[in-house]
Amino acid sequence: MALHSASMATLLPLQQTNSCSRRVPHSMVKISSLPIRKYNRSPGSIQPRASVATKPSKSPAEEDWKVKREYLLKNQVRSVNATEAYRMVKEDGFIVLDVRPEGDFKEIHPEGAVNAQVYRLIKEWTAWDIARRAAFAFFGIFQGTEENPEFLNDVRSQLDKDSRIIVACAAGGTMKPSANLADGQQSRSLIAAYLLKLDGYKNVVHLEGGLRSWFNEDLPTSSSETS
Repeated sequence: MALHSASMATLLPLQQTNSCSRRVPHSMVKISSLPIRKYNRSPGSIQPRASVATKPSKSPAEEDWKVKREYLLKNQVRSVNATEAYRMVKEDGFIVLDVRPEGDFKEIHPEGAVNAQVYRLIKEWTAWDIARRAAFAFFGIFQGTEENPEFLNDVRSQLDKDSRIIVACAAGGTMKPSANLADGQQSRSLIAAYLLKLDGYKNVVHLEGGLRSWFNEDLPTSSSETS
């Protein structure tokens, strides 16, 4: 019986380690085998390593809309409707800069327009990009977009800083206040106008009502097959 009791005492600690409801005796824990988590220390704080899914720092395009709107108004960026925009193209040498995705531009665009997409389909597969894809998919959007880091380079390759530019997207947005929108409504064309002014483009105009209004007015259009 003594031998049997000793054997049971030897097995008991092993049984305890397999139970979440029982405390593991301190004598069984080997301190040297525990993982040690490293931290970057700074005065007065302990900072763990950043998550791989951390959002990148804010870009100029992500600046608060109120800041962008004030900058556009301060720099006298005005908005014009589709009819006035067409007149400016025909008589004043303006060029329509279509900032929609490349596929939309190829399908149909104002005659003589050039394309530089301010947003593009998400390309990378980092943890942050995967999280964004999932967020878009949650709302039934399976072609999520991201800011195009080559936008300004694409514009510079086609238009110099003295070019007369009418920036256009699908919806247009507006800087005009209304009862429901005290600061107007942000749009991709207004974001693009903001980036162009920051980059030193002098003659920038915004198409209010967007290209939908251009198409609804039945103004001249082209496509990749006919341009």
